[in-house]
Amino acid sequence: MTTKVDVLVIGGGAAGLSGALTLARARRSVLVLDAGEPRNAPAEGVHGFLTREGLPPAELVELGAAEVRGYGGQVRQATVTAARRTATGFEVDTADGERFSARRLLITTGLTDELPEIPGVRERWGRDVLHCPYCHGWEVRDQPIGVLGGGPHTLHMTLLLRQWSADVVLFRHTAPELTAADREQLAAREIAVVEGEVAGLEITADRISGVRLADGRVVPRRAIAVLPRFAARAGFLADLGLSLTEHPMGEHIEADGRGVTSVPGVWAAGNVTELMASVVMAAAAGMAAATSINADLVQEDTRRAVGRRAFSPEQESRLSELVLGADRHGLAGLLQPNPM
Repeated sequence: MTTKVDVLVIGGGAAGLSGALTLARARRSVLVLDAGEPRNAPAEGVHGFLTREGLPPAELVELGAAEVRGYGGQVRQATVTAARRTATGFEVDTADGERFSARRLLITTGLTDELPEIPGVRERWGRDVLHCPYCHGWEVRDQPIGVLGGGPHTLHMTLLLRQWSADVVLFRHTAPELTAADREQLAAREIAVVEGEVAGLEITADRISGVRLADGRVVPRRAIAVLPRFAARAGFLADLGLSLTEHPMGEHIEADGRGVTSVPGVWAAGNVTELMASVVMAAAAGMAAATSINADLVQEDTRRAVGRRAFSPEQESRLSELVLGADRHGLAGLLQPNPM
């Protein structure tokens, strides 16, 4: 038996739960399907989220799911493997063989961080290997910080981190050659540049203690900033014709400020469309998309209601006869359909 709802939210992070909460409060039937693989699981806490500062990510999700359920929404753990359009909306299949249908879809599956294959980076990810100063800069303030070069935004990240520490070193690694202007800026901020490829991270007492270069040198550091490639989790959408768009930092689903995508009936919010969105930004985007979805459903519900009131051809013919006859007696206006 296929479960049917107004809106199916695929992804149960901040964006998905925020959207589901808004839809449930709008008295829409809503179901959230979440694979249970949160990107921020390694992080100790959520930061920059007013009133939720430092809250463990898992606890934020638990609280959000409870709020959604409190308004009649459903939240279930399931991995969506396929999605397709039907005569009435959409159907999705899950890895455990279940099928769900909905009038609209909200995609909030987030992204995957594709990290450089350097020993220690993945193991320390979300702890003392970080990518967002606004999320984790405070936690490594005034410590010796290294930036692992390798992408087009290496210089920006390096200069940014100088706000949190006076001891920042750029390991150029595989980043493009620095220009004279780049080096002038780094020198002006007293940021050293280390040439040569990085071979691994040194770990001491469950903390980063240094960066090991391919030539054997070790540069002491306590935290490392890495710029991963961001890959949207959206492969299951291929059959809907919703393709991923290349971005300087990876790939994402294109959507406007309301979450509207190029496929009618499908919305997207959070990191799956905005690669650099923080948790609070993702939650806001989820709410914005939900209000857009509800407005779209209201329009559809109204069109259907108007259609149900329309006269059949036989009724129209009979009404015309009555109107023509009544017009001869000045009563035609009494026989017109009620406009309200």
